[in-house]
Amino acid sequence: MNRIEKTVWDLALPVVERAGLELWDVEYVTEGGQRYLRLYLDGPEGVDLDGCEAVSRAMDPILDQADPVPDSYIFEVSSAGCERALKRPSDFERFIGSNVEVKLYSAADGAKQWQGTLLGYEDGDVILDAGGPKRFTKNQVASVRLRLKM
Repeated sequence: MNRIEKTVWDLALPVVERAGLELWDVEYVTEGGQRYLRLYLDGPEGVDLDGCEAVSRAMDPILDQADPVPDSYIFEVSSAGCERALKRPSDFERFIGSNVEVKLYSAADGAKQWQGTLLGYEDGDVILDAGGPKRFTKNQVASVRLRLKM
């Protein structure tokens, strides 16, 4: 998490919690030459449009006053989604036993992408049951996302 994302996280956390939701992630990225600041939310029964809108409206004056982003940007608030990225140790612990997709920076055993059941997360290593246990080190893993079973 970069400095801007951390600052926005700290500003958004109390707002999101007052709305009865969970702040899943903050993302500040450039796509197609445009900067985006995104909040991803979760809730006990998911997140609907009204919840996203309430957090967005509450955050607008806070972001205007704190001015944590030096450039112009598009602000978006959305659900973390069913196939969300897992980033923090608590994310992995919460979803042990779930189906995930692991993308690697370079191929391991002939593949850069693996799907299976998340067995564990130890010191940054991801342990996956993909037709047998596979361990990927923190340095190998580009991303991990939940995947719905079809």
